[in-house]
Amino acid sequence: MFAAMKMALAGRRWVPALVCGILALSRPALANPDKEHRVQAVFLFNFAQFVDWPESVFQGPKDSLVVGVLGEDPFENFLDEVVKGESVREHPIVVKRYKRLEDIGECHVLFIGAREADHLDGMVSSLKNRKILTVGESRDFLAQGGMIRFVEEAGKVRFKINLEAAQEAGLSVSSKLLKVAQVTMTGRE
Repeated sequence: MFAAMKMALAGRRWVPALVCGILALSRPALANPDKEHRVQAVFLFNFAQFVDWPESVFQGPKDSLVVGVLGEDPFENFLDEVVKGESVREHPIVVKRYKRLEDIGECHVLFIGAREADHLDGMVSSLKNRKILTVGESRDFLAQGGMIRFVEEAGKVRFKINLEAAQEAGLSVSSKLLKVAQVTMTGRE
């Protein structure tokens, strides 16, 4: 199933594949947190495809697009499998893991897990001046200035987008992604 989802996504027929993937991995399968994070890993890959960064964030036309994980990595090696061999607009996707906020160098998409929620206050705001798409799963993530928050609704993984935060960072979110998200302009839910 994962290979079929990935193939459909690569062909830009991602919406039906994404819906099928969400349905296939919905409850009761989500009772295992590992399954939930597998769905989130696929979403992270898709976010990289449907967000545009200013060219100034890349040193060259074929520099890597970095998907980072801050703190404890709930994806294990699955995220690496999802992006293996993939690229976005000729930028090969690589995964980097960061123990601390200060360790973050080049990064385009940054996942901040729920276990980092205790440190969230100030964390997202310290990234505000950087052109990093911040993605999290903690309750106050959008209110703290995060850009995309994973939520579980009716046993399915969905996401909400703080469009204002993304625009302030100079990121352009595709209307295709906005169509399948719950959008807020203020970070309020």
